[in-house]
Amino acid sequence: MADTVLYEATDGLATVTLNRPEALNALNLPTKEALLAAVRRAAGDPGVRAVLLAANGRAFCVGQDLGEHADALAGEREAGAAMRTVAEHYGPIARTLAEMPKPVVAAVNGPAAGAGLGFALAADYRVVAAGASFNTAFAAIGLTADSGLSWTLPRVVGPARAADLLLFPRRMDAAEAERLGIAQRVVPDAELPAAAREVAGRLAAGPTVAYAALKQALAFAAEHSLAATLDLESRLQTTAGASADHRAAVAAFLAKERPTFDGR
Repeated sequence: MADTVLYEATDGLATVTLNRPEALNALNLPTKEALLAAVRRAAGDPGVRAVLLAANGRAFCVGQDLGEHADALAGEREAGAAMRTVAEHYGPIARTLAEMPKPVVAAVNGPAAGAGLGFALAADYRVVAAGASFNTAFAAIGLTADSGLSWTLPRVVGPARAADLLLFPRRMDAAEAERLGIAQRVVPDAELPAAAREVAGRLAAGPTVAYAALKQALAFAAEHSLAATLDLESRLQTTAGASADHRAAVAAFLAKERPTFDGR
């Protein structure tokens, strides 16, 4: 794995860290390939119960490395070749983050633009530094949205606000992002690493089967009727109800003790 992305797993928590601080964590090809490998590794590891997506330096991720992209455009031998990265990297990264059966926390330490915003919104929970900012960015360089942003953004801020933010890209500070629902928690810059790890650690120690079911139910409900959602809830609740964590939690409640979850 390239050192532009760091991976660490301990106590059920996988931490995936973007590590191109000198480039504001812009996404060149080695970084995209390493990030995709890292999130797939975390998703497929049964010992990982939660994921923390973080970044080194003063930015979370400013999106595509435009220098590399300009070279790709200049050298492409067929129309659209430079944009294959969307199908090969951006889409799979966002989908893996959103669909893995375990919670994902994004620790947004600075600017998150374009695909950086897309990846943050693909996470289930965003802890944001007070000095961080967000920008859809795509239309400003003549592009449409990718990295799932046309799917996630309307579900977070509503269709009309999403259209405004996509059609007229601009910088949103952390306070506005919190008002819009993009940031679930805003903390002082210096407190971000500890706060994000505390949130992710709590999730890693929680009922993993139930969390997976909650992610599936929320995604399903966004596109289906109440009746269909109720049917899915029933099936998912049967699975959660059969988990060792549920049975242990009920026993702990009756014993007036705090439950301990093993993720099974």
